[in-house]
Amino acid sequence: MSDAEYTDQGVLGSAGFSSVASHSLQGAYKGVGAHAGASPWEGVNALDALVSAYVNISMLRQQIRPTERIHGAIVEAPKVNGNAIPAHTKVEYTVRSTTIKGAKALGDRVRLCVEAGAVATGCDVEVEEVSGYSDLRVNDSLCSSYQRQMEANGVKVLKRQGYVAAATDQGNVSYVVPALHAIVGIPVDDGSKNHTPEFTKAAGSVTAYERAVLSGRAMAMTGWEILTDDKLYAEVKRDFEDDRRFR
Repeated sequence: MSDAEYTDQGVLGSAGFSSVASHSLQGAYKGVGAHAGASPWEGVNALDALVSAYVNISMLRQQIRPTERIHGAIVEAPKVNGNAIPAHTKVEYTVRSTTIKGAKALGDRVRLCVEAGAVATGCDVEVEEVSGYSDLRVNDSLCSSYQRQMEANGVKVLKRQGYVAAATDQGNVSYVVPALHAIVGIPVDDGSKNHTPEFTKAAGSVTAYERAVLSGRAMAMTGWEILTDDKLYAEVKRDFEDDRRFR
């Protein structure tokens, strides 16, 4: 993450943050091909089904919570020219919400939009759903340990920050065992965010490398502290169980 997110707070990152849960689904439409000029009435247009679903979901975005997201892509488009009615298309969507339950519920709404595209056009549709990432459970004791280790190396980080609209497989881990997911910012000249060419270039800088090594050292020492400090180990377990009651 760009360090511009943190420098105005006098820190270079955070020990913990709340992430979102995600849920994905894919809709494959099967229609009937036909000549678009000579006999269009013989066709069942799979592209129309996909476009209908796309419009349905775009309208659905008006009625979702500010913390939720819906984003998708056309993964199979017609490979013929405009003279033929397409018989096969495929679309994929991922939804995000603050909890696993919320992501599944939003995914159910998106599924109805995908199925409605088939109903409207007479196509068949196969919908495949894939459970994504769980929301990240933050462990206060682990965050405190990491924060101390970073300060021992002369770097200040927040103990934890609020909600971040990102999903991670570390969320799944955090539902099974206590987990730590820290963030350290790196300098990005134009402030570009993750998953952009500009951020990728910045991630290859010497400063980014040095901060990654520093963070890795602090995480290693946090692990060592858990192994050698029975009190901290008990606190980490207690935080994990206390958080479970809210899930």
